[in-house]
Amino acid sequence: MAGAHAQEKQDSLVNVAFRTVAKDDLLGGVSTVNVAELLKKNYAVGSLDNLQSLVSGYTGNIWGQAPLILVDGIPRRATDVRMVEVQSITVLKGASAVVLYGSTAAKGAVLITTKRGSIKPLTIDVRANTGLFVPKGYPKYLNSADYMTLYNEALTNDGIPTSGAGYSQDVINNTRAGTNPYRYPDVDFFSSEYLKKTYFRSDLTTEVSGGNDVARYYTNIGLTYNNSLVKYGEQKNNNDFAFNVRGNVDMNIAKWLSASADAVAISTSNYVGRGNFWGATSTVAPNFNRFSPLIPISMLDPNNPALQTIVNNSNHIIDGKFLLGGQSTNPTNVFSDMLAAGYIKTKSSTFLYNLNLKADLGSILKGLSFKTGTSMDYSSLYSEGYTLPYATYRPTWSTVNGQDIITALERFGEDKNSTNEFVGRSTYTQTMSFKSQFDYDRTFAQDHQVKATVLGWWYKTQFSSDIDNEGGSDYQPILNTNLGFQATYNFRKKYYVDFSGALVHSAKLPPGKRDAISPTVTLGWRISEEKFVKDNLSFIDNFKINGSYASVNQDLDVTGYRANNTAEPVDYYLYQGYYSNTATFGGWYQWRDNVAGGRTTLSGQADNRDLTFIKRNEFRFGFDGSLFKNLISVEANYFSQTTDGLLARGLTIYPSYFSGSGDFRPWINFGKEKHTGFDFAVNLNNKIGQVHYSLGVTGMFYKSNVVRRDETPEQDYLARTGKPLDAYFGFISEGLFQSQAEIDNSPRQTFGAVKPGDIKYKDVNGDGTIDNRDQVDLGRNGWAAAPFNYGVNLTVKWKNLSLFALGAGNTGAIGFKNSSYYWVGGSTKYSEIVQGRWTEATKNSATYPRLTTTSNNNFRNSTYWMYKTNRFDVRRVQLTYDFKSEMFLKSFVHGLSVYVQGDNLFVFSKERELMETNIGTAPQTRFFNIGAKASF
Repeated sequence: MAGAHAQEKQDSLVNVAFRTVAKDDLLGGVSTVNVAELLKKNYAVGSLDNLQSLVSGYTGNIWGQAPLILVDGIPRRATDVRMVEVQSITVLKGASAVVLYGSTAAKGAVLITTKRGSIKPLTIDVRANTGLFVPKGYPKYLNSADYMTLYNEALTNDGIPTSGAGYSQDVINNTRAGTNPYRYPDVDFFSSEYLKKTYFRSDLTTEVSGGNDVARYYTNIGLTYNNSLVKYGEQKNNNDFAFNVRGNVDMNIAKWLSASADAVAISTSNYVGRGNFWGATSTVAPNFNRFSPLIPISMLDPNNPALQTIVNNSNHIIDGKFLLGGQSTNPTNVFSDMLAAGYIKTKSSTFLYNLNLKADLGSILKGLSFKTGTSMDYSSLYSEGYTLPYATYRPTWSTVNGQDIITALERFGEDKNSTNEFVGRSTYTQTMSFKSQFDYDRTFAQDHQVKATVLGWWYKTQFSSDIDNEGGSDYQPILNTNLGFQATYNFRKKYYVDFSGALVHSAKLPPGKRDAISPTVTLGWRISEEKFVKDNLSFIDNFKINGSYASVNQDLDVTGYRANNTAEPVDYYLYQGYYSNTATFGGWYQWRDNVAGGRTTLSGQADNRDLTFIKRNEFRFGFDGSLFKNLISVEANYFSQTTDGLLARGLTIYPSYFSGSGDFRPWINFGKEKHTGFDFAVNLNNKIGQVHYSLGVTGMFYKSNVVRRDETPEQDYLARTGKPLDAYFGFISEGLFQSQAEIDNSPRQTFGAVKPGDIKYKDVNGDGTIDNRDQVDLGRNGWAAAPFNYGVNLTVKWKNLSLFALGAGNTGAIGFKNSSYYWVGGSTKYSEIVQGRWTEATKNSATYPRLTTTSNNNFRNSTYWMYKTNRFDVRRVQLTYDFKSEMFLKSFVHGLSVYVQGDNLFVFSKERELMETNIGTAPQTRFFNIGAKASF
């Protein structure tokens, strides 16, 4: 027994559900990253930063499904932990690996384990970073003169006179010439007038740790600050600040009793000037909707004293030179908001604590121990708003003696004073948890290792908010209650058997259906220990195969809607019928019991006392090992999981008269989906001379399928059943109509008036009409995971110099160019893409449909707008130099490292420009950082 335990201590331990396991004994469906070691060559802020490049099967989702995030065993936000606080991350992919967490982890789990103290002298580590964010690029929009010219063309295409809604040639010419930018505005949101070339972020972290046999301690204190790109108005002061403190202590109270305590405090503040600048960049035309945001006081008629009175009484004279511009349809605008409306300060405070006890009960039964723990998390957020009503003005322009002059001002709104801040928004979140478990670990005759665990786990998260800004609070909290049992056996670390299960409870389900058992079984075989492998395949160092079957009950997907899908989604009491006479659902009758009209109670849904859990039934097979004296290590999993019993309203089961005047359909367990895939991770470690290098490649082939869905499609090929979950439906484009004769001789399209230059769609069902029944499955959009996802990590070390790089990519999915940048209609802003528009002169080379302000025929998902989302991103490159320790022998400094780093550097894709360009939001950026870490 002693030998077995000594070996386990030598192995690296991996945090899994409610316990640690020697890495050599993992039975598949689990991947781990030693973050503390990774930080020596890879600095990052976010705790889950670039995990796809290091862990197979993870894309932000796990095997295509959203995981539960746990920090030190408690459901918490990953954003509450910085990477410098993290010791390790474990990704639990297989159902057998997450079953002990009950229902809420049924789609996978990510365990973030923070750093703790160890037996060593007092150590202080200080890390400082500062860097610049550089925009990758901005959308390209037409200038004001070109916009007005092409808008006139769109009106003409639609048969609408330009003399009314359009622009005169005189206005266009004066705008192009830049005669008077206040009378003929041409606003470029992305110019240096409004934006900086870069903005910066800096952070500072101090870690203090140490301890002895009695107590070990760890403390992490961090500061982070960044500003923003915008430099106009109040938004030039935009910034974010965060202060983090994390501390823990581990104590040996007695030989048989130990305890640990953790506490975390996080305070953040955000300052932002009012005005939706980035939203306006994609919606406000360059002529600023026919008015100037600023009115020059110098151009007011000096002979009109009323105008000077307006100036003298205004509260907002911008730079001593301008009044704020507006018009009846736009009495306020984004720039006047930024200049005069005020600001919002958002502050959040978070406090987290854990308390754990462990007792060695070996005096009662050898190998028996008991652990218990509790936690309490509090998080609050509120905003302090300062808002100021203001007046804007529309000028009347005249030309006097060849000079532009403003002869009148029409006012909209009113200048008001305010000296008070007010609470604009407030939210509060509380999470409580409790766990207790008995563990048994015993090795018999040095060959037979038996482990068992019996546990109970409970947690509750309650969200509260003010009703005006967050819609109020749900009465029901997020709740998980379950008991768990696990028994494992291995013989000489060669043959493994694991049985794990959970008794889960859900208040979402009807009485009598609220409890269920989730069983799993896993088998493992270290085949490399067999004689026939040792004698014949000497290049195999270690190789283990494993497989599992699981049937996990979950209530995560017990969710639906009430009142004919007009209400908010609800998770509770879907099994219970109800009636309503509200405006949302109740029926209105002109007569009602001698009353002249009124609302009548109607059924909202019927009872279903047999509503039950949704099941994740999974088969998984995997292997892991190392080859050629640890030159290559590999792990892989094939998984096939079926989600059965997803909720539906029974369109295909109940007759049509069950709904209409009232709804008598119950929610039932009906839907069924399937996820299958293969993930892998391969690592190569080698040395050539003084150069050490390692190359890691992760990947996942993934597909999903709708096995059964509650639907009644008009045509069989429109059914989602049998298709991928992420199937993207659309029309097949046959190019652009070139003439009216071609339109007359083609199937009739029903999406508005069709003219030459519009997109021509294929008549899929051959009925002579193009409508929604002509959509087909065009491919997968990869919203959960692309058909193939992969990551790459590279380390090259020479003497004291290390080069580290990360990359990730995906292939096989499609997207549509359907943002406002491509789908330009009405009077919206025109991007440069419209320069390839169809006209009679360009009909043979056009790359864009005709311009229009009315037709919606062209703006539908179709192969015309489709593109492949294949891409590879170089996420990070970092160069680190570690100074030799001999330099500090006579110094209080024990070590020093400096590094330079670039993040989000390159995207390799046929559609690179599209993928690197944000529309209506802040731009994507590259980040260039310089940092240093010193140990004392």
